[in-house]
Amino acid sequence: MGQKVICMVIGSVPIDSAENFGEYKPEDCFVICADGGLENANRFQVRPDLLIGDFDSYRGELPGQVETIRLAVEKDETDTLAAVKEGIRRGFRQFALFGVLGGERFDHSYANLCVLQYLSRQGCKSVLVGESCRVFLICGGRLTLNGMRGATVSVFPFGCPACRVSYIGMKYPLTKAVLHSDDPLGVSNRIEAEEARVSVHDGDALILVQS
Repeated sequence: MGQKVICMVIGSVPIDSAENFGEYKPEDCFVICADGGLENANRFQVRPDLLIGDFDSYRGELPGQVETIRLAVEKDETDTLAAVKEGIRRGFRQFALFGVLGGERFDHSYANLCVLQYLSRQGCKSVLVGESCRVFLICGGRLTLNGMRGATVSVFPFGCPACRVSYIGMKYPLTKAVLHSDDPLGVSNRIEAEEARVSVHDGDALILVQS
């Protein structure tokens, strides 16, 4: 097996099925469990390469044979942000984050959207993967979606008042249209081609793909 290029971060929001991992096979990734993400890893027999967190949301005993970074309970950054920073420190530029959306804490889900923006600002390619949903953040550039005909795509400005975008391969194409943060015009488009693209010309665009 060659060198692993994708860093998989597993958070503590319960993952219902191994099918959620999809194309991201844990054995082909460098796996970091952020705090209670270890419970998700244990549920699907995923062996982590690194554990990181204050472990206030993990109830079991930590495995002694896995590298572990313990963080203080009182800290400025979330366990997920600490995990991706450690992944970047180790040279990774591609990230897939699981167990980071939904659950009982909307504030944690929002914080993980901020982590996605952090990764984008560092020049990393990254995605948040939830139940039948993928979330991307593009700060200039474009996102290509292959083989997803019929999926719903929604695009919103994130961390800025507006973004300028173009779509191709969608039911409602756009050409350098401005989406404003106080008008959810970008909700619920639909992919109609085998290859669709969202180009972001200005601003930061949060792109949600629901299958």
